[in-house]
Amino acid sequence: MINNIIENVEYKDLVSSQIKDTMGFLLKQNEEFAITANIDAVTFDPELPKATFDQLSKFSLFILSNYTYSTVKLDESAIYFEAGFGSENFGSTVKVPFFAVFQIVVEESILFVNSVATVDKFNKDSKEKSFNVFKNNPNNKNLIK
Repeated sequence: MINNIIENVEYKDLVSSQIKDTMGFLLKQNEEFAITANIDAVTFDPELPKATFDQLSKFSLFILSNYTYSTVKLDESAIYFEAGFGSENFGSTVKVPFFAVFQIVVEESILFVNSVATVDKFNKDSKEKSFNVFKNNPNNKNLIK
């Protein structure tokens, strides 16, 4: 069954590595690209205003071009970039774990598709872990209701 594959942690790690390598290749080629990502695993710093966040789709498109492209960074587990959101162009640094990248798009053509991005258990766990790190920071105690 396909779920035995896409829900397998080893497969998730394999796909994450492929996504990282593909993005690294595109960056070396100085090629702008876009990604569609499962918003459940995406984090924003600072957090987006609720009204702006609520307008995002579960699988949101992020176009990495111009200024945003110049801010792209990769680490072992995620891509980071700065972007503006909503009519007020609210600025935030976006962190997208590689496994949550559903598509990589170049010039309106899909270059890569990742079925692991649809697996809720990976995406929900990521958001929960991120929130737990936030909660455990003593400086954030007054922000949690």
